Amino acid sequence: MSAELNKKSIAKNYTFLGIMLASMILGCIVGWIFPAARDAGGSVVSGSGATIIKPLGTVFINMMFCIVVPLVFASISSAVANMKSRSRAGRIMGVTVATFVVTGAIAAVIMFVLMRLFPPVLTPWTEIPSEEMGEYATMSELLVNFFTSSDFVGLLSRRAMLPLIVFSMLFGFAVNLNGGQNTPVGRFLEDLTSVMLKFVKIVTYYAPIAFFAIFADLVATYGSEVITNYGRAMLVYYPLCFVYIFTAWPLFARFGGGKHGIKTMFRHIAKPAIVSLGTCSSVATIPTNMEEASDTGISKDVSDMVLPLGATMHMDGSCFSCVLKIAFVMGVFGTPFTGIGMLVKVVLVAVLSSVGMSGVPGGGYIGEYIICSIFFPNQMEMAFPILVAIGNLVDPPATMINAAGDYVVSYIVSRFVDGKDWLDKALAKK
Repeated sequence: MSAELNKKSIAKNYTFLGIMLASMILGCIVGWIFPAARDAGGSVVSGSGATIIKPLGTVFINMMFCIVVPLVFASISSAVANMKSRSRAGRIMGVTVATFVVTGAIAAVIMFVLMRLFPPVLTPWTEIPSEEMGEYATMSELLVNFFTSSDFVGLLSRRAMLPLIVFSMLFGFAVNLNGGQNTPVGRFLEDLTSVMLKFVKIVTYYAPIAFFAIFADLVATYGSEVITNYGRAMLVYYPLCFVYIFTAWPLFARFGGGKHGIKTMFRHIAKPAIVSLGTCSSVATIPTNMEEASDTGISKDVSDMVLPLGATMHMDGSCFSCVLKIAFVMGVFGTPFTGIGMLVKVVLVAVLSSVGMSGVPGGGYIGEYIICSIFFPNQMEMAFPILVAIGNLVDPPATMINAAGDYVVSYIVSRFVDGKDWLDKALAKK
């Protein structure tokens, strides 16, 4: 009976993803059959061919733009406000967040190098007019704009995602210090988060129609390059995820657990990996991760902090996809993806934006908004659906890297909190 229920659960979680992919494919077919007409100068004639249904996609994009600000504020503030961490937990949290940042940065740098070697888009679909590109900010301006806005009203714009995340975290800490979940504000934030996620769910029911229209318009406008470029991107992403599992994870386990770390990790990692693939949710994998952490001998206060926090903050797979998305859309617009400055900016965005990604399937499209607001503020209507489509295509392996990787990270945190020989002591007790 349990196996049958698991099969039904997996089928249910993948049904919507299948519908989304089917709608995208059908849209590509319609766009191929009914291409857009072009005038004597080669420009697309508005409303010709399959582009006539583009407004059906624009409706969805605008609705999501309206949801994103309250969703980010509520979800992050609530998560921080309702944490139960004190004393030793402060050290655990510090090591945990530092580990998330380091592993995320490693993942982002790896993907950046791969994108330089194997760019997903070889020929631009369209060029960004020079007056719309703007000038790159200096590093000091970049850091200021990453973390702050000039006033409160500025935080309410979808173009200020990272400052909003920082504000939300600080607001959550303030609520936590004032009593956390036992206060009216703490309970309000938790309830508002649930409401906003339900709101996203309602809007997402319309997504298949929207993505049918969006991809019909893209293929009608840009032709077969759309399909070819997505295929190139997946040929890089999927193999990378499995290489990462069998190289980075053993290294992390060896560093965190010592000589028995790799063998112990592989003995316990299969179940979280399967559950994360089946549910496409980091949050849904938390119970399994906690069960395996307990069987491994990881301290309960470590697993109680690392695993739930990791469900929303540890996103190595999402760092991979974030860099892939940026490189892809820059290729679409013919923007150079080179230089140390670009590397620093991309890695910062990949790591910092992963903090705002929810552990639910689809993630509320927060990561896509952050990327658009920083790299493509004037091309959001085109960039956003392209980014979301990549997110849908990479979601299963990305979630597996994110969620099952939380269990691996707990080895590293245990090393710094409980000593280098924590795993030896745990195994000796068995």
